[in-house]
Amino acid sequence: MEFEPDPASDLALPPGCEPIIDLRSDTYFMGEALRQAQRAYAADEVPIGAIITHKGRVIARAFNQVEQLKDATAHAEMLAITQAESVIGDWRLNECELFVTKEPCPMCAGAIVHVRLARIVFGCPDPKGGGAGGLFNIVQSPSLNHRCEITSNVRFDECRGLLRSFFGEKRRAVQEE
Repeated sequence: MEFEPDPASDLALPPGCEPIIDLRSDTYFMGEALRQAQRAYAADEVPIGAIITHKGRVIARAFNQVEQLKDATAHAEMLAITQAESVIGDWRLNECELFVTKEPCPMCAGAIVHVRLARIVFGCPDPKGGGAGGLFNIVQSPSLNHRCEITSNVRFDECRGLLRSFFGEKRRAVQEE
């Protein structure tokens, strides 16, 4: 029997074969966001990375660039949203998903609602300042015109570990001065 690929999937495998890596899983896409966070870390920025997918394909990648650009709004999520809008050719991103290593802040959560992202997947929550269920839940507020699905704690240990390492280094540098 000859294998016929499923036209609905460009990643179809023969029956009985399981993929080694699911290239459309939350775990895989969070790995892509973590790579962006590592770029931020290397640039001495708060290590937060974000990607946006559209129908299972990465269309935007960004990391925090607040210090580099001297712009308080240059969060990974905001930069990724701008890229995704350009790729899609519209400000509405209702068929897109955001993967980000840390829960979005209230500013980013507001932008997420306005562009109508379908879902947010984040690595570690931010109970002191998060806008997607931590301190506030802006992205699911019933009074706003759009609500996003939320998936949290994806690759939690890696996302949290990167942030802890970065801020631990910053604290040690201040103590040594």
